[in-house]
Amino acid sequence: METVTGFISEDQAQGLFRVARTAFTEDVVFKAEYEAVFNKCWLYVGHESEVAKNGDFVRRNIAGRNLVFNRDTSGALNVFFNVCPHRGAEVCREKHGNAKHFQCFYHGWIFGADGKLKSQPGKERYTANFEEQARGNLVKVPRFANYRGFCFINFDPAACSIEEYLGNAREYLDLVADQSEAGMVVVSGMQEYSIRANWKLLVENSNDGYHAATTHATYLDYVAKTHVMGNDVALRGVGRELGNGHAVVEYTAPWGRPIANWIPIWGEEGKKEMDRIHAELVARHGKEKADRIAFKNRNILIFPNLVVNDIMSMTVRTFYPLKPDLMHVTGWALAPTNESEWAREYRLNNFLEFLGPGGFATPDDVEALESCQAGYQNSKEIGVGWNDISKGMGLDPQYDDEIQMRSFWKEWNRRVSAVCK
Repeated sequence: METVTGFISEDQAQGLFRVARTAFTEDVVFKAEYEAVFNKCWLYVGHESEVAKNGDFVRRNIAGRNLVFNRDTSGALNVFFNVCPHRGAEVCREKHGNAKHFQCFYHGWIFGADGKLKSQPGKERYTANFEEQARGNLVKVPRFANYRGFCFINFDPAACSIEEYLGNAREYLDLVADQSEAGMVVVSGMQEYSIRANWKLLVENSNDGYHAATTHATYLDYVAKTHVMGNDVALRGVGRELGNGHAVVEYTAPWGRPIANWIPIWGEEGKKEMDRIHAELVARHGKEKADRIAFKNRNILIFPNLVVNDIMSMTVRTFYPLKPDLMHVTGWALAPTNESEWAREYRLNNFLEFLGPGGFATPDDVEALESCQAGYQNSKEIGVGWNDISKGMGLDPQYDDEIQMRSFWKEWNRRVSAVCK
């Protein structure tokens, strides 16, 4: 029997799972998402390597908040609201840098890198206990947590711990963090772009193995002609629900991975480099885990909007809705800290070739998502109001099934439908 709950229609016996297309188009849903999802969930703010030195800072816009992510002079990591407690001007107007203090240019208040008020013109005209009351300090976000270098914030003071929130997804973040004994590092810079589509379409796309053979046929044809002996480009693996809306697709693929998966086009120098890396992984983790790190690809979704693509290269990507049909996307390249110059060059080549905004994949994906959004103009007409996300229901999960998308939608629906009642 088909049951409709919120925005989801499900019938286990018939193998049916559908999502209402109004979830992608309605302003009331957009507002409910900020209330029930982005204001309540742990959100990725950055990687600790982006603020590696004492005094380093980066500005971030997270779920509509203007923030400063920094490492203070004691080495502690902080995330502050980028707003002066006096009149509300920004205290940091640079995108990134290194500073022992921040100064509001409006009235000249100066704050230490730890957020504490250090100096204010006309201090003698304030009450004697003004400093003790801490009214002049920068305000930290309610919750901050660092898991294996991945830093998260939560605007809900009562939120559960990051370890509890991540749950089964920790295993897959660990497979990323364990690729280097020296830790992982964000390669300098980032890529930003917008997509005229609902943000949840990129969630689906990031964990959707079903579209690869058609949407990315050009790339797979290129790989078959340049990378692969025997021209076998099949992707084989499995999608998994991880609880709390998190999900993963883990699979084998034909492309080279500079973590230890050699391809002939890389030549003998590349083979020696990959063999060395693999031997180091085996020494640290044992052969089974080393092979999994090196020879399996992972598209990891941390609910609601953090995607770590550990594939031919590695990208960390977040995206926030500006309107129901517009999102802003930010992506960073992640790499082992002690990676050789040779491996780093091929990693970044792979990143730009497939994952970058001008690569084989991203323009195709953007076109597909914007085409879906255009189709949703018909979503209120009879017979065209639902997306079908049923592939693989009741069967052993495969790489190109949709179980991992259903994981996201169940958690999203639980949170948002309660607000939209």
